[in-house]
Amino acid sequence: MSKLNGKVAVVTGASKGIGAGIARALAAEGAAIVVNYASSRTGADRVVSDIVASGGKAIAVKADLSKEPEVVALFARTTEAFGRLDILVNNAGIYQFAPIAEVTADLFHSQFNLNVLGLLLATREALKLMGERGGSIINISSGVSTITPPNASVYSATKAAVDAVTRSLAKELGSRKIRVNAINPGMIETEGTHSGGFIEGDMRKWIESTAPLGRIGTTDDISPTAVYLASDDSKYMTGETLMITGGLR
Repeated sequence: MSKLNGKVAVVTGASKGIGAGIARALAAEGAAIVVNYASSRTGADRVVSDIVASGGKAIAVKADLSKEPEVVALFARTTEAFGRLDILVNNAGIYQFAPIAEVTADLFHSQFNLNVLGLLLATREALKLMGERGGSIINISSGVSTITPPNASVYSATKAAVDAVTRSLAKELGSRKIRVNAINPGMIETEGTHSGGFIEGDMRKWIESTAPLGRIGTTDDISPTAVYLASDDSKYMTGETLMITGGLR
């Protein structure tokens, strides 16, 4: 039997990259998926088509998680489509590396509004649907929260905040049978890391020369851990941050 039969999952920022990989992996284990996207309808539709073609259930829902009314609407649509929620994957996020001399209020707020506030708002709305059954919340943080590379002060701060939120919510929600854990990936090959110039840049070379496993990651390196955290295989785990960085610390 599949591990997530009968479950419903919302995966934010799931039109590409890590989110898309997690959405497909959860669906492969039997979960119905709400594929959230902010701008790439084509990507979201592709993920939905892949899931449906494999015999699963999925819908695409547009919502900018930094805007509270759109967050509320996302979970209203989830209720309308599936009538319940068991799993929330807080994956939506942005990053912009910049030296301190180039940090602006706009750069700060754009990253914190989505990476931290959006996560909190999505979690708040998800709790209304999880009810007495409880559920699993999986926050996609980042290895930068502890590796703290140069020129990443704002982004690293957002992910350190996600780690702290994860631990705090685990304590707050445990009595409601809701587990809260985080996955902290290292550099993962995605559309975003390609377009950002990281895949062929010095950062990749540094990771490959420093990380014990000697390579950057793929989305398939992340999605099995999301399945584990979503399923009863991790039923006694909460408040944890799992570093999936190829051993880089």
